[in-house]
Amino acid sequence: MDTAVLHPVRFTRQRFRQWWQSRLPLSDIMTLTQRNVYILPTRPGFMLGATMLLLLIGSINYQLNLGYLLTFLLAGSAVVGMHVCHATLRGLTMSLLSPEAQFAGTSATLTVQLTNTRKTTRYGIGMAILEATHEDRWVWTDVPAQAMATVHVAFKPERRGLHRVPPLTAETRFPLGTFRVWTVWRPAAQVLVYPAPEAFPPPLPPGEPRAGGAAAMRVNSTGEFDGVRAYRRGDPLKLVVWKKAAKADELVSRDTQQAQRYELWLDYAQAGAGVEAKLSRLAAWVVQADKIGLDFGLRLPGQEIKPASGEAHKRRCLEALALC
Repeated sequence: MDTAVLHPVRFTRQRFRQWWQSRLPLSDIMTLTQRNVYILPTRPGFMLGATMLLLLIGSINYQLNLGYLLTFLLAGSAVVGMHVCHATLRGLTMSLLSPEAQFAGTSATLTVQLTNTRKTTRYGIGMAILEATHEDRWVWTDVPAQAMATVHVAFKPERRGLHRVPPLTAETRFPLGTFRVWTVWRPAAQVLVYPAPEAFPPPLPPGEPRAGGAAAMRVNSTGEFDGVRAYRRGDPLKLVVWKKAAKADELVSRDTQQAQRYELWLDYAQAGAGVEAKLSRLAAWVVQADKIGLDFGLRLPGQEIKPASGEAHKRRCLEALALC
C-alpha cells in the first residue's frame, strides 16, 4: 500500500526534510553561524513556560509581589539560558576527516573535529547521524577554550560501492535543558565500501605458468604454493613455513625460484555464480593472498590488474571490486 495513504503526516514530513536537506551546501568543513543554527524549546521548556504563565496569572489575581518576583526571576533565567544555549553552538567549526574504506556490513567510523576559537569552554555538545533512530546514537563532548575536541560517529552501509556520507547533526541543551539548539550538516566526503568477503571461501585458484614456464602449480588448502626447500641462513621470515616447522621440528622455506615461474590470478570468470557472490569470493581471495604475502593479479570484466603484492596493491584490487 502507498506510504502516503497510510501515514500522510509522516510522508509529508519526510518529503519536506528531503527537500530541505537538498538545499543545504555540501562541505567537509562547516562554521556555525546564526544562519545555520536553529533553536526551539524542549518539553521541559514548554512546561516551564506554562508554569510561569500560571504564576503570572496567580500573582495578578492575588496581587502577590513575591509571585511577581519569582515569575520574572524564572523568565529572566530562561531568557539568559536561551542566549547561552544558542552561543554554545554558534561560532563552532566542524571538520570531517577523510573516512577510510570499509567492508560491506561493517560500521564505517566518521571522525569529526570540533574547533573552539573563543576563550570559554563549550559544554554538552552532541554529534550524531541525522537519520539514525537508536537512542545511543549521540556522542557527547565538551570543547575546551581555544582548542579542539574529536568525536567519532558511525553508520553501517549495507551495499558495496561509493557512498556519500549521510547528513550529520549537532545539538546542545546546555545550560538549563529548556531549549534545544541544533544544526544539520551535509559533508561532501564519500565512503568506499568493499564487497563483504565470503565467510568460508574455497582455496585459492591454481597458479598459471608465466610465458615460457612449466605446467601450472597448485595452491594447497592452506593458501600456500606447493614446493618447499630446506631453510637457508638469510631467508626472510615470511618465507618460512611455520606450520611445517612445528610439525617436523625443522625449518623449511618456500621455494621462491619455483614460485617465480607461476602467477596467481584471481579471475572473475572462475569465482562461481552470481555477481555479488563472485565479488564476495574475490574479496576473500584478495585478503587471503595478501595475508600470506603472495603476488597476485585480478581479472574483472573490462579491467585487469597485474600481479603484485603489498598494501597498496590490495587496496587497489578491493577498490576495483567495490566499483565493479
